[in-house]
Amino acid sequence: MKKWILPLMLLSVLLISACSNTSSSGNENESKKEEAQTFTYESETGPIEVPKDPQRVVMLSGFTGNVIHLGVNLVGVDVWSKTNPTFEQELKDVAEVSEDNLEQIIELEPDLIIALSTVKNIDKLNEIAPTVTYTWGKLDYLEQHIEIGKLLGKEEEAKAWVDDFQERVTEAGDEIKAKIGEDSTVSVIEAFDKNLYVYGDNWARGTEILYQGMKLNMPEKVKEMALKDGYYTLSTEVIPDYAGDYVILSKYAEADTSFQETETYKNIPAVKNGHVYEMEGNGASFSDPVTLEKHLAFFKKSFLGE
Repeated sequence: MKKWILPLMLLSVLLISACSNTSSSGNENESKKEEAQTFTYESETGPIEVPKDPQRVVMLSGFTGNVIHLGVNLVGVDVWSKTNPTFEQELKDVAEVSEDNLEQIIELEPDLIIALSTVKNIDKLNEIAPTVTYTWGKLDYLEQHIEIGKLLGKEEEAKAWVDDFQERVTEAGDEIKAKIGEDSTVSVIEAFDKNLYVYGDNWARGTEILYQGMKLNMPEKVKEMALKDGYYTLSTEVIPDYAGDYVILSKYAEADTSFQETETYKNIPAVKNGHVYEMEGNGASFSDPVTLEKHLAFFKKSFLGE
């Protein structure tokens, strides 16, 4: 019987070796598979491993429309996004979340969180899912979209939209200037709560489109007081000093609009000439592609009747 012992021992060694190699190969394959599902994103705060194809994104920022436009699934958004009428249909089944309620975010099982750099509980959020933050205004409105495209694996789609949008904005701007005159000025004024504001060229409400994209003229007084900080608070008495030949008036639903009943306002040339175009203030403070498309359509209809 002893002559069978050596072959059996050799067979056992071969089987153990094969199992070991299979196990090792399996672990390596699993590791490669996991590695292939993520990539290193260079965020503002340093490199971070994020999913290549995120399926459950939570937003704690004003960039919700960027993610919607790129077709990535959202499972939770901040209150400002949730109550934005522009996103009403897209977010009807999406939960409203806050960094103050971490348990709720955990229940949503996100694989990626996008937030503003001012977000609270960042360390705890990172324990739930990779959390990428952006500083509002660090990038311009179009660069920001491309950057979010990089994060979501949709950079080419983001670039394609930006190129197309810039072309359409330039074309519309040329048509508007041909109609209203090269030297005509445009102001963007907003009624919010009991306050009035006038805006510079990078504070949403369509300002980026009008001033940066279409290159329409800003009144000198607006340049002086609002261009640097982005906005300037007005009183009813001084509105005529900041009103251009054309005025975009952003009005929140609950805003005090009694200023429109004053003689000061009624005697503004833009008002008397019917050159005041009112748009909904709720949601106008965003500058993502969904909102920008809405603003562009509004400006074309207002100035060109399209």
